[in-house]
Amino acid sequence: MFKEMKVSGLTIDPFTNNPIIILKDLEGKSVLPIWIGLLEASAIATELENIQLSRPMTHDLVRNILDKLKVEVEKVEVVDLKDNTFFAALHLNILQKTIVIDARPSDAIAIALRTRAPIFVNEKVIEKSRIVSLEKFKMEEEKTDSNKWKEILETMSPEDFGKYKM
Repeated sequence: MFKEMKVSGLTIDPFTNNPIIILKDLEGKSVLPIWIGLLEASAIATELENIQLSRPMTHDLVRNILDKLKVEVEKVEVVDLKDNTFFAALHLNILQKTIVIDARPSDAIAIALRTRAPIFVNEKVIEKSRIVSLEKFKMEEEKTDSNKWKEILETMSPEDFGKYKM
């Protein structure tokens, strides 16, 4: 089963300094952090902040191509989490036929934001991510000799994350 989610914001992982995109379900009950690359974070941030660039960047180019070809992005889905890697799919409507394209979640989300397509996440991914996130921070906990990380993470809300500005 899939839950519709929206981009709640961007933040930085305090341990690795990697960007994290935060997805939150429409009821505000589930949160999904996805670690992404700096370039993808920049592409997402420019759209979230309505920054207009003089030339189209890659995700703008993809949107423009889809528009010219009259292809609609029906939705984006985050479909799986394997070995700490998230998997996504773009659902495209071409001549009233739906095709599904494999994509990295960061690229799929950047395109969804530009095309105003809804973002859905498989509930199994949300459950798996809780385990992965806690395991990731447990490793960091062992490095820093702090036993409070699990408690802190379990009580955090999306608002506790700082916004990542580009």
